[in-house]
Amino acid sequence: MKNALTIAGKELAQYFVQPVAYVVMTVFLLLGGFFFFELLSYFQIILQMYSAAQNPQLLAHLNLNDRVIGPLLHNLSIVLVILVPAVTMRTFAEEKRVGTYELLLTAPIRTGEIVAGKFIAASAFLLIMIALAGIFPLILVAFGNPEIGVMVSGYLGLAFLAISFAAIGLFTSSVTQNQIVAAIAGFGALLLLFVISWPAQTGAAGWSAGVLRYLSITDHFSQMVLGIIDTKDIVYFLSLIFVALFLTQRAVESARWR
Repeated sequence: MKNALTIAGKELAQYFVQPVAYVVMTVFLLLGGFFFFELLSYFQIILQMYSAAQNPQLLAHLNLNDRVIGPLLHNLSIVLVILVPAVTMRTFAEEKRVGTYELLLTAPIRTGEIVAGKFIAASAFLLIMIALAGIFPLILVAFGNPEIGVMVSGYLGLAFLAISFAAIGLFTSSVTQNQIVAAIAGFGALLLLFVISWPAQTGAAGWSAGVLRYLSITDHFSQMVLGIIDTKDIVYFLSLIFVALFLTQRAVESARWR
């Protein structure tokens, strides 16, 4: 574990040495801020319209979580689909390109520690981004009356989503030495997890529809955004992370014995 933490510290420091990390973080927060204030402005317009109608039943259905935080988190999840491959594409591919991959593989450390260290670093960077985006719900808490439990559940779902994306991004980076290929493959894999349940929504029925819904990362994420923390969703995210890291470990292990 000590070796994994050493690698994680080195990798995390390298994220902030290169400009890509700052660009990714800036884009994420700028888009998050844009979505937040646009959604909040729209909520304010609806609130004024319902107030003018003097209908307490309509006003009772207005909710900051449903109108602002929920859509914000879904928008941020789509942004992560685009940005996470840009963060993880260099983890192994860059090492192969510059020739340090062989040195890493011949070092007296296990491949599992190498994978774990890089995964911890990528996850830590993404969690820092999400923590900075926590300023948006804090604004609502300071000036509004949102449901804090639902917001915590939604951000927890976003954290699981980001960590799952990091694990998948590590795998695509481990099977190529081209960063662009790693990024495109990672983006394709994440996009597939987003749209895989579409056939179930447009006509598929029976057991196949259930399987597609279970494989869909958005279905599990949406439950947590609604404030529902189900063990089924937690197991799904943990299983996805485990499978992606296992495949990454096998890819690195195979390179070590070539």
